[in-house]
Amino acid sequence: MSDPDINSITTLEELDFDLVGTLVTPNDAGWDAARTVWNLAADQRPVAVVFAEDAADISAVVRFATETDVRVTAQSTGHLAMAVGDLSDTILIRTSNLDTIALDERARTVRVGAGATWGLVSAMLAPAGLVALAGSSPDVGVVGYTLGGGCSWLSRSRGLASSAVTAVEMVLASGDTVRATANEHPDLFWAVRGGGGSFGIVTALEFSVFPLTDIYAGMLLFPVDRAREVLDEYAAWTDRLDNRATTCARILRFRPLPEVPELLRGQSFVGVDGAIDAPDSEAEALLKPLRAMVASIDTFSRIPAASLAEIHMDPTFPVPAIGDGISITTLDTAVVDALLDSAAGDPAGALLVVDIHHLGGALGVADPAGGALTHLAGNFVVYSAGVVPSAEAATVVAGAVASVREALRPWAAAWTYSNFRETTAEPDEMWDAATLEQLRAIKFALDPNNTIRGAHPLETEPASPGATA
Repeated sequence: MSDPDINSITTLEELDFDLVGTLVTPNDAGWDAARTVWNLAADQRPVAVVFAEDAADISAVVRFATETDVRVTAQSTGHLAMAVGDLSDTILIRTSNLDTIALDERARTVRVGAGATWGLVSAMLAPAGLVALAGSSPDVGVVGYTLGGGCSWLSRSRGLASSAVTAVEMVLASGDTVRATANEHPDLFWAVRGGGGSFGIVTALEFSVFPLTDIYAGMLLFPVDRAREVLDEYAAWTDRLDNRATTCARILRFRPLPEVPELLRGQSFVGVDGAIDAPDSEAEALLKPLRAMVASIDTFSRIPAASLAEIHMDPTFPVPAIGDGISITTLDTAVVDALLDSAAGDPAGALLVVDIHHLGGALGVADPAGGALTHLAGNFVVYSAGVVPSAEAATVVAGAVASVREALRPWAAAWTYSNFRETTAEPDEMWDAATLEQLRAIKFALDPNNTIRGAHPLETEPASPGATA
């Protein structure tokens, strides 16, 4: 793709004329606000930003991009913005205004616009006693999360969020709008369910939801100097754990900030949080080995299902952060040693969190009705992150995050879950060879010029094989 030449007022006015939504250019007063997303560390500098109001706006932008030889990407919240890469030749479509949510209670499906967040969806479903396979943060966009697979607090019993998708509405690189299902455009339907956002700009998703009004969930926190004891016990506990429990072991450093609860402010902990979809007596029996260590804080109890988004304590406001993850096959003593040695090499406390998400269960078994991502490799995915208020801090945190990944590389799984790869990464790190070959074939059939750009961009060469979609 050649260097873009669309910044003349005349050329951009042609696009603006076709839009119901708002076009923002680098010359406009609102430019910095328009290009800023949830992750404030993502210094995005696209050709222009369009706040789309409907699918027609998106189609107009894509057609314009094709005619002017630029690319297009879409973001709702921008949690994974660092994984998209350089946008200097790209128009950024902000989909936050496409936030409609429609529930079909009888069919137990919900249709959500591309701008909807999990907090909005969960609030909509709660009065009906239903839940979706939502992320751990209410601020995360539904579409980006789901296109990457989507791990929820119910995933070890119900699988990936992408496997619950029943229809995808999107604009292709041609500018045409399609609805992909198992029967219509089946290749495309397969690709977008876990294959990422490189195949078109999604305008809406439809997916199954499940009856659940409350659940046993919470967290256990211990002094951080008990990290080895807690992680060793967690490893043994997860080795025999019921699939109804989806949990995460964590090393947490809380900053001495007013927004942090006083009980946690300025302190460090090792802990376990999660959810157990079982009656209280059975859930408590499952937790008994962990509770035997006597936590400093124990919040596990029965809570409304809609409150699941609160237990992980993810920030609900934009922050500048750098994070990354790696899927691993085991959590044995050697892995715990490597992880703690890596954390000990971070004396400045650059990492605010190191999470060890337990996989397996339904996440470890290929779903025959699933998409490009039918299951996750490995038994755990380790994610570390820190806040980066300055360029100097960014350098330190990026180094600490990379050190954790490097320390665990000897136990790396066949591929890593893409939603926890928050930096640009090669596609073969996130999909097996056969899946990647098929994804590239579908990409080439739909978008041979690589007009559409998603997180972890999947691009094709002109010699790639064709496919029908």
